Amino acid sequence: QVQLVESGGGSVQSGGSLRLSCQASRYTYSMGWFRQAPGKEREGVAAITNNANTNYAESVKGRFTISRDNANDTLYLQMNSLKPEDTAMYYCAADYKFWAPSIFLRNPSSLPYWGQGTQVTVSS
Repeated sequence: QVQLVESGGGSVQSGGSLRLSCQASRYTYSMGWFRQAPGKEREGVAAITNNANTNYAESVKGRFTISRDNANDTLYLQMNSLKPEDTAMYYCAADYKFWAPSIFLRNPSSLPYWGQGTQVTVSS
């Protein structure tokens, strides 16, 4: 069993930055971020493997950067140039097994471990 705890959400103005963190209770091979806005489906944002292979949603490429600290079992999401459409609850997800990052983002229902979420609100 893995516990995931997100932090770092908040309210910022358009163009601002936030850094999300996800502390895992133990090591997992594949990790990533999803988000869900009210009335919308859950969306894969970014994913990363143990050896730092990454994949991003087209909507965040060039603005968001996913990274991880394997020594401390921590996942990060640096979000720059934030837009109002980035407003959502952001969730950390993980799995012990290998997922190609692009596949990880397309299969949220198959991922066993999830955090409770952290709210990101971007005002115009």
